[in-house]
Amino acid sequence: MNLAIDFGNTLVKVAVFQMGDMVHFEAHPDFTLKKLRLLLKKFRISRAIVSSVVNDSAPIEKLLQKSYHFVKLNPATALPISNQYETPGSLGMDRLAGMCGASFMMPGKNVLVINAGTCITYDVITAEAVYFGGNITPGLEMRLKALNTFTDRLPLVRKQFSNELFGKSTVASILTGVIRGSYLEMNGFITEYKKNYRGLKVILTGGDAPIFETMTKSKIFAVPNLVLYGLNKILTLNEPNQ
Repeated sequence: MNLAIDFGNTLVKVAVFQMGDMVHFEAHPDFTLKKLRLLLKKFRISRAIVSSVVNDSAPIEKLLQKSYHFVKLNPATALPISNQYETPGSLGMDRLAGMCGASFMMPGKNVLVINAGTCITYDVITAEAVYFGGNITPGLEMRLKALNTFTDRLPLVRKQFSNELFGKSTVASILTGVIRGSYLEMNGFITEYKKNYRGLKVILTGGDAPIFETMTKSKIFAVPNLVLYGLNKILTLNEPNQ
């Protein structure tokens, strides 16, 4: 069995794969050694991969390196795609894994991956499995916090779904502005990318994906754990006998 761990800005997502199928998933605000040991007792793990955009994954990596075939995703890792990003050292490994996941799920297609998490990222993998780059914009929480932080009187509004065109109070105006503004941004990017990539497919993933899934008028495919599927594909490619 394969173990894939994605250390994100907000959550640590963990999945166990068997023959390409996800058989177990869990997510934590933090992922401790105790939680890892419990997981390793439950499943017969033989290979593990870690992707991290934070700096607190070292203890987990150290434990896995001792007993398993281990891969730490980095710019030098062998990939099932061609990475043409001009600054690969600064590329978030979650974005890279997402591209691998999209190419695996929709081979031979141009695919736009929208990851709605701490940030909202837009990345395209071509039908030839080539990745050139994408866009990064603030996520919903970041936008809500920015309005509160950089003004004297605007309140911090809790993130929640809103499909209203406009708000009738300050709180509602902030919420509709952030949610609908992000929605319009998303559809704008989809429209522009479709002009440049024939037959473009769109995958929506990330923690805030459910908020946008029912709003967007574009045909999209919701894949909640795309990054983990990509990590599993990378791990399989980097097996010792490969």
